[in-house]
Amino acid sequence: MDSLVIIDPEDTTPPFEQVRRQLTLLIETGELVTDERLPPVRRMAEDLDLAVNTVARAYKELEAAGLITTRRGAGTRVAPRAATAEPAELEAAAQDYLSRAAELGAGPDRAVQILEIVARRTQR
Repeated sequence: MDSLVIIDPEDTTPPFEQVRRQLTLLIETGELVTDERLPPVRRMAEDLDLAVNTVARAYKELEAAGLITTRRGAGTRVAPRAATAEPAELEAAAQDYLSRAAELGAGPDRAVQILEIVARRTQR
């Protein structure tokens, strides 16, 4: 599983956000399933050559979003999920958003950046 998360040093996105985003995608697409165990924070940090606090922050945000659970002795696992939209439906919505953003003069990178800002505000 660790090899599915890759840190891009050229990406201006903070490493914790890269970890959070990639794990979210793996969970939401079903590549990581309910109750699947994630590596301990220290091991993932070592594997990705990141500070422990960087991975801990990503895990904390994933837990706050209800995507993972952490219990002493049981480790960190993918949380059970309520029924959600199918990936194809989400892809269609994403394409609609990117098309509208392009009409407004924003490229894909800027559109994703704005979406992340709005998502963070929504989580508060």
